[in-house]
Amino acid sequence: MAINPAEFYEHNIIDTCSIMNILSSDTLYRATKLTKACFYCTEFVVYECLYKPRKESVENDLELQKRLVSARNIGDFKSFQLDYEDLQVVDALGLRKKLGLGELSSLALAIKTRQAFLTDDQPARKFALTIPEVVAVQTVPHLISWLFFTRVLSDGEKDEILKEHEEMGGILSKYIVIAYNEALRCLLMVGRPLMKSGR
Repeated sequence: MAINPAEFYEHNIIDTCSIMNILSSDTLYRATKLTKACFYCTEFVVYECLYKPRKESVENDLELQKRLVSARNIGDFKSFQLDYEDLQVVDALGLRKKLGLGELSSLALAIKTRQAFLTDDQPARKFALTIPEVVAVQTVPHLISWLFFTRVLSDGEKDEILKEHEEMGGILSKYIVIAYNEALRCLLMVGRPLMKSGR
């Protein structure tokens, strides 16, 4: 999916994998808090992140869960309960066969609230792009590209994000690099400076 680093919908309904991808990097999470970007989720996504039994729990999972609890304690990643009717809307679109309940519930909330849907799950993204009621479909690499384009993130922080993300078992490194390069390309096109000193 092509991204435009200059445009990012700031109000997002976010699914399980994307929450964990944002929290996988302290540098990325801190940068998002310097913007007006907001991330909301469903109660089922909270369940998936914090309580759903895993086949095998690793130290990274426990650390990410701890980070999510801390973030929610300060008001980030607020969650909302869906009605049965909300889920029926998505079910009627024929999406259930491909998506898990985390993605389904997130998509239903995005439709209900007319906010962007943020997911790093490819099937969920493809399906969401076919639904007119979804305002926008975005990803964590798109968020990162926007943060570099708007210079909230400095160039030197790319390697910090990659290192932190990989240490937490993240698998988006290739896409983060692509997103960063796209932000630089677009900055060159609009004639904005490429370098920014770290905060």
